Amino acid sequence: MKEETKTLIRCAIYTRKSVAEDIDQEFTSLDAQRESAESYIASQKSQGWIALKEKYDDYGYSGATMERPALTNLIADIKAKKIDCVVVYKVDRLSRSLLDFARLLQLFEDNNVTFVSVTQHFNTNNSMGRLTLNILLSFAQFEREIISERTRDKMGAARMKGKWMGGRPPLGYDLDKVNHKLVINPKEAKIIREIFDLYIKKRSLLDVTRILNEKGYGTKTYIRKGKLSGGIKFKKTNIQAILRNAIYIGKVDYRDKIYEGEHKAIIDEETFQKVKEIRNYNNRNRIAIIKAKTPKGTGLLSQMVRCKACGCSMFHTYARKKNNKYLFYLCSNANKRGYASCPTRTVNARKLEHAVVDSLRKICPDFDIPEDEWDQLPMIKQRAILETIIKEVDCTINTLGITLLKDSKRHEFKVNLKQVIVPPSPPKEEIIKQEPPLCQNLILAHHIQELMDKGKVKDLKCN
Repeated sequence: MKEETKTLIRCAIYTRKSVAEDIDQEFTSLDAQRESAESYIASQKSQGWIALKEKYDDYGYSGATMERPALTNLIADIKAKKIDCVVVYKVDRLSRSLLDFARLLQLFEDNNVTFVSVTQHFNTNNSMGRLTLNILLSFAQFEREIISERTRDKMGAARMKGKWMGGRPPLGYDLDKVNHKLVINPKEAKIIREIFDLYIKKRSLLDVTRILNEKGYGTKTYIRKGKLSGGIKFKKTNIQAILRNAIYIGKVDYRDKIYEGEHKAIIDEETFQKVKEIRNYNNRNRIAIIKAKTPKGTGLLSQMVRCKACGCSMFHTYARKKNNKYLFYLCSNANKRGYASCPTRTVNARKLEHAVVDSLRKICPDFDIPEDEWDQLPMIKQRAILETIIKEVDCTINTLGITLLKDSKRHEFKVNLKQVIVPPSPPKEEIIKQEPPLCQNLILAHHIQELMDKGKVKDLKCN
């Protein structure tokens, strides 16, 4: 009789280590995991098992996340039908998250892939193996959560003692890596003091931001993944975070409570308190103004239009001068960093909206609503129609770009979107004086008759 041909089981070995501390050594933890898995696969040679040469090694990646290069490659090869079995040293090498592991098991099942743990002696070919796997995985997740809780408690206790618990040091400080403490950076501390002084004088985040950027100051620089990062222009949010940070008075903020820090202060408490009072006053006024005014974001093109010069979004807002109200779209970059940072700054809202609608009639055959009918529609319906046609609108003072949804093609038009200042209406008395004498007398007679009808004047006799 002929021997039955054995089916080959292509086995992928996955290894992982959370901390990359011995990566330069000749024999690492990953090598130990791989050797153990290769020995197990060799013991199953009679069943047709063979180890694939492709290595799936993740060094320095946590099992709590799925964002791992080797795991990503493993999943891709499983979907490409290149793998029949996944072998690991222990269950938690593949994942420490019960939810993530359940998804991986579903992926294995959908692609007829067996999962084997070498040291825990089971595989998912049988029901007992699947039960054991779920029990072990539950304990792995429980262990991870316990470790996380202990870490949080430890960090909380350290913060309450005023210790610096890692992360990038804020502007004004550097990290003493030996003693693990914050130390003052004299050059940056000068900028911090200037920020607090400017805010007390100007009482405006935007003014402080504009002045700092004009002087060429920037955010803190640091090394990230071997590259220099930071050092960009300030935004209002950066200044706001600095003014609120208790770290600058030598203290630590933890869970809404302030504790004495181990580091030295840059700002005295009196200055910090004065800034806080100004911030609170400005916040109260801003809230009162917002409640009294129409909220932002009510324009026809809100969340659709961007500043072409900056690439930033523009939002609908308005300003009042005397008795006049001016509607416009404001570049968010100009709002955050000051008007000097953007050549567009603002565009007239009505001009932009009319230009967009008029341009759509030229480039979009589907947009065939007559002008009089369009003007009668409520804005909510107008927006709903535009959202089905427009992908994005971009503009400067002199140009308008419209990108359509159907083909993502951008169409550009020459326009004039400068803000229009309408002169205030003259008083009624001035308007009447400009009329001919006969009309002035008729208006006067009508006014007298109205006063007599209301009983405010009894007769026309002069006293």
